[in-house]
Amino acid sequence: MAFKVIGKSEKRYDGLAHVIGETKYVDDIFIPGTLMVKVLRSPVDKGKVRHLDISNAESFPGVAGIITPEDVPNKYQDQPVLASSIRYKGEPIVAVAAVDEDTALEAISKIKLDIEEEEAVFDPLEAMKAGAPKVRPEGNLYMYGKYPCRRVVFGNIEAGFKEADYIIEGEYFHPTLEHAPIEPWASLAVPGADGRLTVYSMCQSLHLTLGWLADVLHMEPDDIRFIKWAWRTRQRGSTSLSDLKYIGGIIGGSFGAKWDIQADHIPAILALKIGRPVKWRWTREEDLQYSIYRGAWHVKIKDGVKKDGHIVARQIRSIRDAGAYTTFNAYVVEKHCWVASGPYFIPNVHVEGYCVYTNKPPAGAMRGFGITPRTFAIEVQMNRIASQIGIDPWELRFINAYRQGDQTPTRRDLDSVYLIETMQALAKKAGVKLPDRLMSMTSAERGNK
Repeated sequence: MAFKVIGKSEKRYDGLAHVIGETKYVDDIFIPGTLMVKVLRSPVDKGKVRHLDISNAESFPGVAGIITPEDVPNKYQDQPVLASSIRYKGEPIVAVAAVDEDTALEAISKIKLDIEEEEAVFDPLEAMKAGAPKVRPEGNLYMYGKYPCRRVVFGNIEAGFKEADYIIEGEYFHPTLEHAPIEPWASLAVPGADGRLTVYSMCQSLHLTLGWLADVLHMEPDDIRFIKWAWRTRQRGSTSLSDLKYIGGIIGGSFGAKWDIQADHIPAILALKIGRPVKWRWTREEDLQYSIYRGAWHVKIKDGVKKDGHIVARQIRSIRDAGAYTTFNAYVVEKHCWVASGPYFIPNVHVEGYCVYTNKPPAGAMRGFGITPRTFAIEVQMNRIASQIGIDPWELRFINAYRQGDQTPTRRDLDSVYLIETMQALAKKAGVKLPDRLMSMTSAERGNK
């Protein structure tokens, strides 16, 4: 089936529905009597709630219900839905459901909040130091079992450095990135007369999010009708509006942002408490300031290189700024470490990846799950090596490229390798004329043509 479309220009089957405004998103769903949610967010980066008085907000005209940390059945993974111990500025503390957003905001202004502010830490390198302010009671490092980092060890790194003619080091920083999808966060929860709950979600992963939501609510997944909202489209080739139909889930952009629960749990808890539909939609400002983003990376690389360009040892120390909670950060660090040496065969590899907590909104997944920042660091390092030992950057990559039958640092035997052929095709497309010795190489087993 794939070969019917590869290399051909195909129209997007959902494109016309988007253009003519027929696509429906979560915030387009209208149910009479729906209440709107706004949240009171922490004004400080770290602290403890000493006093919380919601009485004036509860009695405010138009308010249908309020939830505080005491009303939440369970955490979302390691992250509270509503916090009494603050770990980042903007962390939700109280949620108000009212007849409209303006009323909810006015009610929030009536809440009396007293927070005992504590010292925060924002730099992951500082957070790793002894005596640094603790982001979490257990410390500032995610523990991989009994170890403070994810390690990948292959060969003998010290022997590799002794074998090398050059030792070349580089330190790289990959900044935070915000997904900024066109559709900000929104969720609608509708309680049913049968006790079941219907949630219209813009999540990226229906079954994963459903499991987390069921844990938060202390409900069975079967008792939640979880709907990843659908788009309207038409049969291929049709131009008739009557052929538009709902066929599958849609979100207005994600790129990894919508793996985590950000907006589903609070309206769900309120809907169950009040017995009415509840919607929470974020403003663009909230989305940019408090939603999941790609955390920053500090990557330090030390390479042992032979005069002929072969890399015989690579040592990597990577530090991920996770923000205040784990979310997908621990997994992102693991994936980063598994492929940290790049698409190159290096006989001696030592990788340490740290997931470090800071008093910032939690980071999470963004396209590549830690691989994109690794690629940036590794490829800049490859150019640094080429410059320092006086070898063409293309040739350096050809010399070290994976071949058929090579083993990765995680001890996976490669059995489908075409990296050299891919680089040859890329050079041709880019108008780079490679020497015959590179064009005659193949990805066949090392030592063979």
